[in-house]
Amino acid sequence: MQSLTTLWEHLSESPLLYLTLTLIAYQIGLYLYQKSGKKPLVNPVLIAIILLVILLLVTGTPYERYFEGASFLHFLLGPATVALAIPLYRQFEKVRKSALAISISLLTGSAVSAVSSVLIAWALGGSEQSFLSLAPKSVTTPVSMGITEALGGVPSLTAVLVIITGILGASLGPTVLNIVRVKSWAARGLAIGTAAHGLGTARKLQVNEEAGAFSGLAMGLNALATAILLPLVWYWIF
Repeated sequence: MQSLTTLWEHLSESPLLYLTLTLIAYQIGLYLYQKSGKKPLVNPVLIAIILLVILLLVTGTPYERYFEGASFLHFLLGPATVALAIPLYRQFEKVRKSALAISISLLTGSAVSAVSSVLIAWALGGSEQSFLSLAPKSVTTPVSMGITEALGGVPSLTAVLVIITGILGASLGPTVLNIVRVKSWAARGLAIGTAAHGLGTARKLQVNEEAGAFSGLAMGLNALATAILLPLVWYWIF
């Protein structure tokens, strides 16, 4: 046991350790996802998160040390987001023809997401700070944390809620859309991108390029709309 502890302490000094472990955890999640027949509930990101949390708890590793080692993946989020423009460009003609429907759907989805979150928090006896932390939960993490901080909420709480929202949206969203019989790939992508931001978009890109393109568009426009409108509405009401 002592030798294993010593070995772990030695390995943990390498910044590549946590990057490697993150990739292994995701590959395990991806393997289980494929073995399940690609069922949405067997989400590879969720499995990877669970495995990494267990690892950090068992080894007593501070999150700061883990993030320092896996920060390269965080850096790649920027290029990956920009790369979403490629499928969007391929679907540009469909996007242009659906501009009005996209605008209405996006504004409606953004409003419902924020209002429903605040109402749920209010019904459960939450504070104003919790309202502010919950409202931007369907916006991608960097933007939502910025909105929350500007309004006086708790950015760390928002970050957790955003991740939970993304995982639930990516896992349960397709089932919900099947139940309500939404068959259009564009509509499915738009709904998932608005509600489940980057994680939902990544899931849609795995399934269908058209859905992924509309999901990426919805993710970006929802972030923009929420960043502009939520503070204005909040200050107007309160």
